[in-house]
Amino acid sequence: MINRENEEKAVLVGIQLPGEGREDVLESVNELESLACTAGARVVGRVLQKKERPDRATFLGRGKALELAELCRDVESDMVISDRELSPAQTINLEKILGVRVIDRSRLILDIFACRAKTSEGKLQVELAQLNYLLPRLTGIGSELSRLGGGIGTRGPGETKLEVDRRRIRKRISDLKSDIEEIRKHRQVLRRGRKEVPFPLVSIVGYTNAGKSTLLKKLTGADVLVEDKLFATLDPTTRKVVLPNNQAVLLTDTVGFISSLPHHLVAAFRATLEEVMESDLLLHVIDISHPGALNQAETVKKVLNSLGAGNKPTITVYNKWDRLSGELPPLEEGDPVLISALTGRGLDELLERLTVAVERRRVKKRYFLPFSKAGILPLLFEKGLVTNQEHGPDGITVEVELEELLARRVEAELKTR
Repeated sequence: MINRENEEKAVLVGIQLPGEGREDVLESVNELESLACTAGARVVGRVLQKKERPDRATFLGRGKALELAELCRDVESDMVISDRELSPAQTINLEKILGVRVIDRSRLILDIFACRAKTSEGKLQVELAQLNYLLPRLTGIGSELSRLGGGIGTRGPGETKLEVDRRRIRKRISDLKSDIEEIRKHRQVLRRGRKEVPFPLVSIVGYTNAGKSTLLKKLTGADVLVEDKLFATLDPTTRKVVLPNNQAVLLTDTVGFISSLPHHLVAAFRATLEEVMESDLLLHVIDISHPGALNQAETVKKVLNSLGAGNKPTITVYNKWDRLSGELPPLEEGDPVLISALTGRGLDELLERLTVAVERRRVKKRYFLPFSKAGILPLLFEKGLVTNQEHGPDGITVEVELEELLARRVEAELKTR
């Protein structure tokens, strides 16, 4: 049962600018409400305004800000959340007029990440993003720094106290970047080890709450958190899956994407997102039951392009088939696989498609193995598909289909004495 007494009450603010459709703005504000609920707030009001451009001083304009102040008093709101990023000056001026705490979408997302990060790696990355966000906003918010940890948008990054000067914060940022760089190097070592196995690496990508973790759990039995919340999991999980042709692949769940993802967060999580960049294949999971599925899919593509992974071979997966009440909505995606990760419906077809995609990466080779190199043969049977073998007086001739990376390893081994 939800404890309403300790819930913070929030009013949401959105602006429709020229060239933007009202439906798109409403969809974004609806998502902001989901984010607020994920952070533990209860939305008690909304203000939507059509405006040529945000007011430089108060974002809304003084008249609208005064109306918002009256609404906040009427509904006893604890805070106002803006759907667009606010400048430090806009935040300070609005707080003076409204008399309540004001945060923006970026800070709300950072706050959720601060709550969700469980591993030391995740905490480091979130702390770096928070400090980069807060550094230019330190002027004039000294009173706010003393209450960090007291509510949504004020959850501090780890044990770091922000009642420090810019020099110490910059030093902390530098230290965090060094620590995360060490994590990146460690991940590179792990990836090199995986490539030597070698199993194809498949990354599950998609909008937050599209069902990525549910899919990983269903396919592998992985013990991962599955919740109907935004950003339920942050840290990547990798598990092995054996396909119908007995080919093993490594399947990695990644952090979910979202529109207007704070650039500080993307930069901080680059070490984690390198898993996507190093993948051989992507599974792009789309929540087909969501009214904004097309926009969510486009957001994911934009983030992938920004990471340099936009041209990766991709299988489009329409998830949450079980929630569809009517016909399949038209989406501009080619040859998707329709599944329900929750019920398991369509997963056999997905595995078959994955098998075909992986087999395309295989090459046909013919090797002569002298008896001194006969130890390679069990590896070919285990990791490849041996189609023919002939025994001769000096060795064995083998015809095999195998991963290109493994083929290069075998050829290198045969060249050594």
